[in-house]
Amino acid sequence: MTILWDQDPAAVEKYRYALGADLELIQTGPRVSRALEENRAHALVVIGPDIDLESACELADLERISRPEVGVVLLRHRLEVTALAQALRSGIREVVQADDSPALADAVRRSLALTAQLHGHQAGSGTRDAKVVTVFSAKGGVGKTTLSTNVAAYLASTGARTLIVDLDLMFGDVAISLQMMPTSSIRELVAMSGHLDAQGLASAVTVHDATGLHALTAPDDPGEAERVPAALVAEIVRVAKPEYDYVVIDTPPSFTEHVLTAFDASDLTLLIATLDIPAIKNLRVAINTLDTLGTAPDARSIVLNRSDAKVGLSSDDVEHALGAPIAVSIPNNIAVPAATNRGVAIVLSDPRSPVAVAMRELVDTEIRQLSGEQLRNGAKRNFGLLRGRR
Repeated sequence: MTILWDQDPAAVEKYRYALGADLELIQTGPRVSRALEENRAHALVVIGPDIDLESACELADLERISRPEVGVVLLRHRLEVTALAQALRSGIREVVQADDSPALADAVRRSLALTAQLHGHQAGSGTRDAKVVTVFSAKGGVGKTTLSTNVAAYLASTGARTLIVDLDLMFGDVAISLQMMPTSSIRELVAMSGHLDAQGLASAVTVHDATGLHALTAPDDPGEAERVPAALVAEIVRVAKPEYDYVVIDTPPSFTEHVLTAFDASDLTLLIATLDIPAIKNLRVAINTLDTLGTAPDARSIVLNRSDAKVGLSSDDVEHALGAPIAVSIPNNIAVPAATNRGVAIVLSDPRSPVAVAMRELVDTEIRQLSGEQLRNGAKRNFGLLRGRR
């Protein structure tokens, strides 16, 4: 969450494009300090151009001692060398001209990336051991990215440090599905292959304003895909595990070398099925392939998406064809593509919808148990949407 310290009530709308929706306007310095003390979720303070320079520097100097992971960005109507030097000496990370929205957005991104890195070290870098969840289907158009982004956004919204990695390197949709505008992607890590560290990973991550979810997005140029070595996937997971609680990997609908590497690194693979013969056939082939690769059956779960579609097939038909039980059934809902078009996660924007309920249950019953987390009611709950393992 970002604090905007500004005395102008219209400042929120003025800077919302660069600062995002998760923004709190505070008009006095003491209230900013109090807000930072009361809410540890605050990661950034942006100080408006009309706030006195001495007051701004005093706040930054205080917070870099008590909350060194909190970033402070200062806005000025004009950039002056003396003011810049004084600001940086006090611990302000960047000084930006107030009317330069792209520069402000870049400064915010860099500050949040640094905060993520510092937060990870202060929380005990090396003490975390993220659980890795790969979402896969051997057929496109089954809702794989929608499931990946909703699962990751929900985990992040509960306070779990979560990273989503878009391994659909040619046509990845993670960024657009969450209305993110990344200025970096996995391609920036190619030069670091073989010596990637936490700081390098943080430099390529984009932070989702609404949830705090971290995203390592696909390149915006499909031609860059072939430059990303499969070995980098294993390296990303290795570096991310001490920094995060969960890593969610979205994949293309094919067994690329990158996807096989993700399978090897995963604690759980979510296999997506729908009620159509091509999807079921392809998933059966995928399961056979995973068996051949030696993946344990109990390390994968089958999710039936659009489970109530009236197309002449039932969930029993799917289970019979796959030779495996369905763990979770997610119903069809016209609100899902509408939410995707708006760039929001339906699990958060419409939490009472049957789709959102089913997705949360997927997290609670299939993913959180990987970390030994207790379910919210101490046991699996049944909303009529789940088909428990038999």
